[in-house]
Amino acid sequence: METTKWMFKTNREDIHYLRTTIEAYDGMAVVRTVDPSAATIELLIAPGCEDLILRLIAALRESEGITLEMVQIAMEQ
Repeated sequence: METTKWMFKTNREDIHYLRTTIEAYDGMAVVRTVDPSAATIELLIAPGCEDLILRLIAALRESEGITLEMVQIAMEQ
């Protein structure tokens, strides 16, 4: 099984909120801060959960006004 890795730029003040919100969906994804000064985070997404995470990100953008700019997508084994 391959883990999907997505990297985003966001606002520094939103990193903690994003981590707690996304990781509340148990087993779907883990949020890792790559560069706190540049507010770059990485989502390590469990196989098969990509669509759910996309919907969650869309909801966070729309209802919470969270800024998430995709930087990179990668697959890991």
